[in-house]
Amino acid sequence: MVKIRLRRVGAKNRPMYRVVVTDSRAPRDGAFIEVIGNYNSLADPETININEDKALQWLEKGAQPTETVFRLLAKTGVMGKFESAHPSYKIKTPKQKTTQKKKRKSKSSTEVKS
Repeated sequence: MVKIRLRRVGAKNRPMYRVVVTDSRAPRDGAFIEVIGNYNSLADPETININEDKALQWLEKGAQPTETVFRLLAKTGVMGKFESAHPSYKIKTPKQKTTQKKKRKSKSSTEVKS
């Protein structure tokens, strides 16, 4: 599956990210198909530069954005353009990550089997 995700670049403690199209099996900073933009989270207003034409092309081909990239594409207006041009396409909306852990049933040593 082809994903649109972030690739970390920059110095230690000064991260910058490139928005890349890559195979989902490749490591985070590994091989990629194409760079379609960049993102700097440390700038006072965060800086987002995405080539809208390339992003729309890859979305039309079926590339799935990660949760963070989905948010960045929505901020720049790319997702709005894509959804209005292709209302029948279904993008897998990213699931919200939960911080709560599921409780497991624990067997206590005082339980007696009958």
